[in-house]
Amino acid sequence: MNYSLETLYEAYRTMKLIREFEERMRAEYQRGKLPGFIHMYRNQEAIAVGACMHLGNEDYIASTHRGHGHCIAKGCDIEDMLLELACKQEGICKGKGGSMHIADMSKGMLGANAIVGGGPPIAAGAALTARTLGNGKVSMAFIGDGASDQGTVAESLNLAFVLQLPMIFMYENNHYAEFTRNPKPDGRIAERAGAYGMPAVTVDGSDFFAVYEAVGEAVQRGREGGGPSAIEAVASRYYGHFEGDAQQYRDGEELESSRRSYDPLTKFLADDRCSDLDSSKIKQIDDDIQDLLNAGVERALSAADPTPDQLYKDVYVSYRGESA
Repeated sequence: MNYSLETLYEAYRTMKLIREFEERMRAEYQRGKLPGFIHMYRNQEAIAVGACMHLGNEDYIASTHRGHGHCIAKGCDIEDMLLELACKQEGICKGKGGSMHIADMSKGMLGANAIVGGGPPIAAGAALTARTLGNGKVSMAFIGDGASDQGTVAESLNLAFVLQLPMIFMYENNHYAEFTRNPKPDGRIAERAGAYGMPAVTVDGSDFFAVYEAVGEAVQRGREGGGPSAIEAVASRYYGHFEGDAQQYRDGEELESSRRSYDPLTKFLADDRCSDLDSSKIKQIDDDIQDLLNAGVERALSAADPTPDQLYKDVYVSYRGESA
């Protein structure tokens, strides 16, 4: 596959933006500036970007508790995300979602989800809508390796295949379900999904090009009425389950080795297909990202908190579509 310079710069910028966004959120969290929990996405940037570059605002994704990277790759506004993570009233969800429930319907981002395996049924519903309307849209569910064992995922796999829904099951195998090492060998998750009858492949989740090409085929298949697909992208987790997790359950040598081997940005820039990227332009992208984050964090931390009278607004919607 040939890649234009525009595509390569876009891929780099979005992966780098996710990386720097996460590291800045980690620093602000450690300073006590962000409430709740945050779950870091570092070393999985190539999965979100390689997948979402094939999707438009009219397509759908359902995310996980580790959802910042999915939001950014889907095109959610950075300042609005920062406001939401700080639980401010100008945030995407008006400060009521925070990190683990962030969503943006205008971008087809159906929400992060603190329920393990909670996203696939939502994505299946969106895919059923697309199939019923025949509008060529696709739906994608991001699923962790731990969630792959959930009954909700199995039911969604079955429904998607039986109804031939335009849906992609995007498994992110980072080798750990919370604090437990995944005992299944790489490829086992795809093998299980494939047993339902849909195409299923395993790719290196730290390799943008591998993810991009696998998802491209799956999205095209879905748009053309070919039904669902499953992709298992393997990318070892860099940080712990949540920020503050010391990862004492991991062997130090294994941790350091995986950090060195699974950095998608390092792999991306070292790939021969990126040899024509201009180093000065890369630096400009890096500088622009820092400026964006600096301005966004300053605004987010100084913005107003939600007021008590907003507590019950935008929480329930009646069948007439009126806010209750």
